[in-house]
Amino acid sequence: MTQTSAPAAPAGRPRVRQPGPWAFPVPEVGVLDNGVNVLAYHAPGQLVWSVRLGVLAPLASEPRAQEGVGTLMARCLDEGSHRYTAHQMAELLERRGGAMGAGVGDRGLVIELDVPARNADAALELMREALLEPAFPEHEVRRHVRTRLAEIEQERALPSQRAALEFVRTFYHHQDRFSRATAGEPPTIAELTRDDVAHHHHRILDPRSATLIVAGDVAVVDPLAMAARWFGSWEPGNAPSAPAGDPHAPTTPIMPTMPIMPIMPTMPTSQTLPPWPPVGVRADDATRVVIVDRPDSVQSELYLGCAGPDRQVSGGWAPYPVLSFMVGGSPQARIDTVLREELGYTYGIRCVFRPRIGGGLFVVSGSVRSEVTAPALAELLQILDRARDGFGEAEVRDSIDFVRQTAPGRYATADALADEAAARALEGLSTEHTTTTLQQMADLTPEQLTQAYRRYVDGAWTIVVVGDAALIADPIRALGVVEVSVVEA
Repeated sequence: MTQTSAPAAPAGRPRVRQPGPWAFPVPEVGVLDNGVNVLAYHAPGQLVWSVRLGVLAPLASEPRAQEGVGTLMARCLDEGSHRYTAHQMAELLERRGGAMGAGVGDRGLVIELDVPARNADAALELMREALLEPAFPEHEVRRHVRTRLAEIEQERALPSQRAALEFVRTFYHHQDRFSRATAGEPPTIAELTRDDVAHHHHRILDPRSATLIVAGDVAVVDPLAMAARWFGSWEPGNAPSAPAGDPHAPTTPIMPTMPIMPIMPTMPTSQTLPPWPPVGVRADDATRVVIVDRPDSVQSELYLGCAGPDRQVSGGWAPYPVLSFMVGGSPQARIDTVLREELGYTYGIRCVFRPRIGGGLFVVSGSVRSEVTAPALAELLQILDRARDGFGEAEVRDSIDFVRQTAPGRYATADALADEAAARALEGLSTEHTTTTLQQMADLTPEQLTQAYRRYVDGAWTIVVVGDAALIADPIRALGVVEVSVVEA
């Protein structure tokens, strides 16, 4: 037998090259006759579908006296329909291996469904039942009211959530919807009734403002055909949850006149929306420090921020995820390099540019030891101010590489694909925006990032500190930053 020698090993190590560009998967697109947009993202081998249905209904459309009604409505959608009780719906969904939930944000309602593809048809029937024919039983509505009231007490007890609530109250004008909790506060939540929930449901449901997203192995079953079967008969204003003959039940949906951009650039759409109530108005006295007193607290929760952009900002959104990561997005970022690694003041402080309607926020949050609250705050403000002087080539390149090259992993699962598509749809954007943003990051320069940072981070800080006022108030006042006030927890 003739023996052959193994090929010689290469003389040196293989050269590592930059990965090629990555793009968000391109969906199959359809529009039902009633105006529902349908997007199907093929994720080969992922046999559990993630389904999202988003309905545009801005938070500011809630009546002032009923704020929180949208969240309450979303939580009650799966508590029974005209065909099934809450227990029957839960049992049917469990038999199909599915999980369903709903929530409300700045821009509207999103219903989530995760289910094996082979059972998707039956699960979509239940999703339709929950969306279009909820019963809103009185006892279930009252239970969710009690749950929300208890949840509010918990939010007040947790320093991080208490700081976030005080921040929006301080930052936004008191008449602005964003100055109050998305899920409502006790004066409005406690008075909500079953009919309030049903009327709100009837008002916001309009197929012309809806987008259905399916992500998973869509080669197994046709999602567009399923969408047409279960949501094709949905007509504007035909949600039957409002009591029949009620003179206060709206006869038309709240979405009739203003054209909006297509969810996909090539997709025809009949969607229309009214002008949204103005939101995002900053308070005249927002530039100040508010200390929320928590006697004997061993830590202080810091929460500070200023105005920021939304994703449709002129010049593009690309700089802002990179800036978030570079300034405070990891233990190696500027903030933690000093406050955690060098000074040992904190386990971690993070910052992020957070887009909202008509603008956004740049927020920084985290906790420090109570006895170093004032020096930690002073150092944090200096770090944020020094960033206005510019960024180095190496830290810029490392940050861009991290944000761009981890994108394939962040969007590797069906639920991540569906969540991203649903969020962009409610913003009037497509996931092409995600691809474009990642591509634009590759060409960002330190000068462009510095300019984008300076555009919003100007030192006009709204600062909230939750901690022991007896220990931290005077040292913070001694910093001479801005006006300091103390409120009870």
